[in-house]
Amino acid sequence: MSRREDVLAALFATLDSALTAKVRRNEVLPEKALAEGLVILRDGDPGEPDVTLNPRTEFYAHRVEIEAYMPRDSIGGGEAALDALLGDIGSALKIDPTLGGLAENLTPSAPETGALAIEGAAPILTARLTVTVEYLVSDPLTH
Repeated sequence: MSRREDVLAALFATLDSALTAKVRRNEVLPEKALAEGLVILRDGDPGEPDVTLNPRTEFYAHRVEIEAYMPRDSIGGGEAALDALLGDIGSALKIDPTLGGLAENLTPSAPETGALAIEGAAPILTARLTVTVEYLVSDPLTH
């Protein structure tokens, strides 16, 4: 696998092992959110690398998206549960910001929150944040 895929798989494993919410990768938008919440990791954009020569090394600041979904509760709330899920995501990212030595650092952004209305279903509270994963490769298609 490429370093990019190794990094993304390690980030997925970190979230999956640390969260009680279901964690998925590159899923379609949900029609409903599970009571414990749903987190979707999107591969995002590695962007253009900074390149150094001798030996050739490419430094990526890969922008990965994390989406969090929480159902509205019966009285129209749910913001506290979404906030707790975001806190759990933040704690998970702090466990090992190098992803076992695959990355130089992880830097999460502040979340953008909202609500998703789905016809015939209860509204879902949403949050989206970007995690910048910095890593080095000698070849962007291999290790």
